[in-house]
Amino acid sequence: MSFVLAPASFPKAPSLTSGRSSMNSKQYAKNYYASSHVTTLWHKTGIIQKEPCFRKAWPQNLKLHCKVKDGGSRCEERKRNYVMNATSEKSNEYEIQDQKNSWGSFINALHVFFKFIRPTATFSLLLGATLNTLIAVEKLSDLSPAYFIGLLQVLVVSTCMQIFMAGLNQLYDVEIDKINKPYLPLVSGELSFNNGVIIVASSFILGHLFPWIIGSWPLFWSFVFSSSLAIAYCADLPLLRWKRYSALTALNYIIDLAGVKPLGYVLHMQTYVFKRPVTFSRPLIFCMAMSSVFAIIIAIFKDIPDMEGDEKFGIKSLSLHLGQKRVFWICVSLLQMAYGVAIMMGALSPFLSVKIVMGLGHSILASLVWYHAKSVDLKSNPAIQSFYTFIWKLLTVEYFLIPFFR
Repeated sequence: MSFVLAPASFPKAPSLTSGRSSMNSKQYAKNYYASSHVTTLWHKTGIIQKEPCFRKAWPQNLKLHCKVKDGGSRCEERKRNYVMNATSEKSNEYEIQDQKNSWGSFINALHVFFKFIRPTATFSLLLGATLNTLIAVEKLSDLSPAYFIGLLQVLVVSTCMQIFMAGLNQLYDVEIDKINKPYLPLVSGELSFNNGVIIVASSFILGHLFPWIIGSWPLFWSFVFSSSLAIAYCADLPLLRWKRYSALTALNYIIDLAGVKPLGYVLHMQTYVFKRPVTFSRPLIFCMAMSSVFAIIIAIFKDIPDMEGDEKFGIKSLSLHLGQKRVFWICVSLLQMAYGVAIMMGALSPFLSVKIVMGLGHSILASLVWYHAKSVDLKSNPAIQSFYTFIWKLLTVEYFLIPFFR
């Protein structure tokens, strides 16, 4: 243990001989140099030079082998696993924990964003945009790579449109939603107001820039008109905030859902993708007619569970004028009438397949509407909200049936 005792015995260097009566000066110099070199290493690594502390602090599986040669020393470290493994294991634990936290934060942010854009309406409108593009398909060869590129362009603009419309409505209705929809992210505090503004503004800018960059004027003007209708519906400005009046609300929904959107998508495929002249085909007319009925139903039904907040903030909805029960059955009756007309129009088609699909499909939907309507508890807002979601699902199914009409 001469190396361990060396730091304390530098003034008495001869004690390193450990019992020898004499030492030549050259050998002493070599030993002294090696001892001082190892001591310096210990100082740099922070190891205390006293023997008891060194024995406790230094791992058993770490050994120093020092060789003296030509007035110097060379130290080799072996078996450093004790210190290195402990450090690396702790580092790996921190990295795994950080990865889990980052992934959890990302999933939570995605969930909040998904709630912000109103998933039921978003899914229905995106699927409707997809199926509306099939109206422009005249033959099987039209389902080419160019069609799918055009479809992707439609979905980008449609997504921006829905984010802007849903987000803008929530930004202007924070106080009303505290009563009617406290689960929305802006009201619950899951999403800050500033972040909501950023999301809405970004979708507005991208929705205008993207069709302008690719050169699709049908998509560009479709977004311009839809965003203008959304501002007219939501913004609390003179002559605007159409949502305060039932007639203007219904008109807004009809123009947007039954006019601007299907026309923009179909004309984009006809003129921009397929390079064909504008034609108003029977499927397009049928699509606009059915979408108009759904637009009216959605416009007046959405206010049934929101009567408390609407009354407090001066929203003159049809439900406040006529009552929940009467408005509910008006919506159900309109749906049944629309399905009856669709069955008759299908029967007038020259194609047998169209007769079967239109007749059987709409008969099933009419039966489902009647079955669900009879079981709704009109005194329960969750039950009414569930039927409202069911109407959006019916619109989604209708989008599947529309392309079959010829």
